[in-house]
Amino acid sequence: MKVRLNRINDDYLFECTNEAGNKILMDNTSQPNAKGVSPMESLLIAAAACSGIDIISILKKQRQEITSFNAEVEGERIQVDEAKPFSHIKLTFNIEGAVDPAKALKAAELSFQKYCSVTKTLEPNVTVSFEVKVNGHMA
Repeated sequence: MKVRLNRINDDYLFECTNEAGNKILMDNTSQPNAKGVSPMESLLIAAAACSGIDIISILKKQRQEITSFNAEVEGERIQVDEAKPFSHIKLTFNIEGAVDPAKALKAAELSFQKYCSVTKTLEPNVTVSFEVKVNGHMA
C-alpha cells in the first residue's frame, strides 16, 4: 500500500492520492479558510469508515436491508509532551432499515474485535468504544 502527499498551496493544504488515483484534501484546520480535513480528523474518519465497511459487509451477508447508514465519531485527546494524541475514540453507528438489532450489534462487535485494521492499529494506546442504534433505538 502506498499513498502520495503533494502540497498544493503556499500554506498547509495537501492533496493525498492513493495508488488508484483517488484523492482527499488535508489541511491545518486551526488556520482560517482550511480546505481539507485535519490529519487527526482523518484518523477518526478512517476508524468510522473501516468499521462501517465491516458492519455493512456482515449485514449484507446476513441479508439485512440497510436503507441508511451513518456514524458519528468523537475523539478525546490528551497532552503528551508537545503532541495531543487520542486517548479515547467513541463511535456511534446509526442504521436504518429492516435490520435485526442483535445482528447489527454483533456485526459491530466482530468489526472491533476481529476485522477493523484501523482500530487494531490504534490498540492498545487508544481506548475505542462504540454503540449501535437501529431505527433510532439502541441495539
